[in-house]
Amino acid sequence: MRGSAQVALLPPVSRARRAVVAAALSAGLAAGLVSCSEGEDPDKGTNGLGKLPAAEIENRARAAADTAESVSLSGTLVSKGGTYKLNMRLKDGGGTGSVTAGENTFELLRVADDLYLKADAGFWAPSSESDAEAVEKLEGKYVKVPEGDPAYDQFRGFTDKDALLDGFLGMTGELSKGDRTKIGGVRTIQVSAGEGAGGVLDVSLEGEPYPLQFARAGGGGVLTLGQWGVDFPLEAPPKSATVDYGKSLPKSID
Repeated sequence: MRGSAQVALLPPVSRARRAVVAAALSAGLAAGLVSCSEGEDPDKGTNGLGKLPAAEIENRARAAADTAESVSLSGTLVSKGGTYKLNMRLKDGGGTGSVTAGENTFELLRVADDLYLKADAGFWAPSSESDAEAVEKLEGKYVKVPEGDPAYDQFRGFTDKDALLDGFLGMTGELSKGDRTKIGGVRTIQVSAGEGAGGVLDVSLEGEPYPLQFARAGGGGVLTLGQWGVDFPLEAPPKSATVDYGKSLPKSID
């Protein structure tokens, strides 16, 4: 057994945790419309993206996102199970951040292939006195999730830049060019997908054509993106703050 703490049995996971994983990727948030005076060139001082067809705007936004080494993303995700808040910083080598479901919040940290989860006692669901004792030992600790455990792939998705962007920004069906707006003071052009994986994508008209916001169709929530290409440190937690179960977690994590 590795790490500084050992727990014989991990208590069952709460419904909130299962709902978060099931909800996984969906997004929606309002943007301010930008009006132009009659005769004024709306593309003056922009990167020229607004003159392109909707499909080309989306292609360039995806290309910019794919080449950026890092990004921050946050938003509110809505599913049948409830409303969830996501706040992550991601790069090619891993990611860090938090997911909130109701009153429960858990932190995720991935450094290369090493994935850690940290949550307070309210995140876990003790079903017996022995489970309650295990919960106390998990308070404030990073639980290292073994790569061979089913939970690894479920949680890793929240820390995977490419996977999250593919899930949020993938739009199918006929695309159309929409309003010019501002996100965080930056001028954008909207691209909408009416059918299939619908939604509204706001793409920057300033500098690189990065996606700045994606609103999921049907009130599914919103994802806001920023800090494209801004690096940040990723370090494994100290062993004194880590619980390591070895090759697999107990079945109760599934």
